[in-house]
Amino acid sequence: MTQRERMDAGLLYLCEDDGIMEVQLKHLEKLYDFNETRPNQLDLREKLLREMFAEIGGDCYIEPPLHANWGGAHVHFGSHVYANFNLTLVDDGHIYVGNDVMFAPNVVVATAGHPICPELRGKGYQFNADVHIGNNVWIGTGSLIMPGVTIGDNTVIGAGSVVTKEIPENVIAFGNPCRVQREINEKDYEIYFKNKKIDIKIK
Repeated sequence: MTQRERMDAGLLYLCEDDGIMEVQLKHLEKLYDFNETRPNQLDLREKLLREMFAEIGGDCYIEPPLHANWGGAHVHFGSHVYANFNLTLVDDGHIYVGNDVMFAPNVVVATAGHPICPELRGKGYQFNADVHIGNNVWIGTGSLIMPGVTIGDNTVIGAGSVVTKEIPENVIAFGNPCRVQREINEKDYEIYFKNKKIDIKIK
């Protein structure tokens, strides 16, 4: 079994394998081009993203700079996804993102890890575990989503959180480690910030 086959099978593999790095560098060239675009080159950005990502739906916007180990080659975005500055996608494994998702600045979504065993780490072994983010999720500034995590639909992850395990749908969760604080409730349909009332029709 080649190192790339081990990588795709979710096994421990050597990430500095020449065959893997050759393919990876080709993807990173397009990421470089994306990050060098000017603010008015929106059509070019969209074209590049469609070439870079495994899948990407309509009406997505990613604010450069974008960082991605494989240039987005293992990233699957739904429609109407917004990412602010410095989204980092450690996409050695696959990252699945639903529709209507928002990433605040400086969010990291990581699929890659290394064994704790010092001998294996010293030889450069790595493993990957896919990440799944549901529909209509908001990831707060500076949050870190760790390998193998699933986040349910409509959930809000508070700023600065370190998400190490599954977070269910329809909750507000934050902290290090990230924990569910409460469910989204009727008050959230009345108040949008502190004591400020929602004055527009929701549905």
